[in-house]
Amino acid sequence: MTKYLLAGGGTGGHVNPLLALAEYIKSVEPESEVIALGTVTGLEARLVPMRGFELQTIEKLPFPRKPGFYALKFPFRLRAAVRHLVSLIHSRDIDVVVGFGGYASAPVYLAARKAGVPYVIHEANALPGMANRLGAKKASAVAVAFGSTKLSNAVTTGMPLRREIEEAVSSPNQIAARLELGLKPDVPTILVTGGSLGAKRINETISESASILDAAGVQTLHITGGNSELDEISTPALKRIKYCDRMDLAIAASNLAIARSGASTVCEFGAFGLPSVFVPYPVGNGEQGYNAADMVASGGAVMIDDAKFTPDYVRDQVIPLVSNTKELKRMSEAAKKVSIADGTSRLYQLVQSVLPSKRTNAK
Repeated sequence: MTKYLLAGGGTGGHVNPLLALAEYIKSVEPESEVIALGTVTGLEARLVPMRGFELQTIEKLPFPRKPGFYALKFPFRLRAAVRHLVSLIHSRDIDVVVGFGGYASAPVYLAARKAGVPYVIHEANALPGMANRLGAKKASAVAVAFGSTKLSNAVTTGMPLRREIEEAVSSPNQIAARLELGLKPDVPTILVTGGSLGAKRINETISESASILDAAGVQTLHITGGNSELDEISTPALKRIKYCDRMDLAIAASNLAIARSGASTVCEFGAFGLPSVFVPYPVGNGEQGYNAADMVASGGAVMIDDAKFTPDYVRDQVIPLVSNTKELKRMSEAAKKVSIADGTSRLYQLVQSVLPSKRTNAK
């Protein structure tokens, strides 16, 4: 029996691959123990227990970006977090740590080294986060979702995809997915999503374009996210909801997607071969643009600046694209060629490779 400590959280981009690996481990090693590590404020606080896994938490400790009282306290708080995690690793007899980035990862990488336990890093974004950049230097193995990610000694495993996503990729059924979601089975369908919190520009533009899309004979599944003030509605041409807990069905039902280009989104769409219009988040370090770069270069997706995603763009570019069956098929094939659909098992095998031979689990 192997004991795994999987660390990460904050956003869905960290939590979803963590959960994908956790569920895969339990499916092939039902006797093994999987513990998740995160914070009480991230999505993991809700999603990890919901999926039936134990969650251990530590204080949220972002790296200080400027001088101040927090920066002075940070080294002491980090030391305390590391001591706590060393104790956890020893008391629970952890065999290996796997980190996915986020606030919980940097302390646990340090703790794993102090405890003499191997640790593996998975970097989901094409532009690595600070915790994983620092942790990669001493990691037992480093996995990346995108081949263009610049981390030393990295192995491209792809993104660990949730079990339901992998199952839908292997046996897609567009008509059944549409019917289950309450959509018309024989109408071109656009999926719109800005992630769990939503995307203001995307939401506003699609809302303003509803009549244009309707007139073009297109139905839209619009997932607005939790921060949106738009009401949920259901009409013959538009189904607008805040959340969708069956993204496998949403992706399978669609001919085209309009979305932010978070790492999980890009990888899930690519595995399905879902042609996409990516509208990267315009604030921050530009990581979303890098995430979509390979798929855009392959011809499997197009990218448009947030400020340029307007109703005119929907009318002049999106509607002609979703109506062009031949082009959508070409884009679908291109997206699949640059994507990895079995990222979960690839990461699992990499983790197995760093375990001492006597503890390694054979599949």
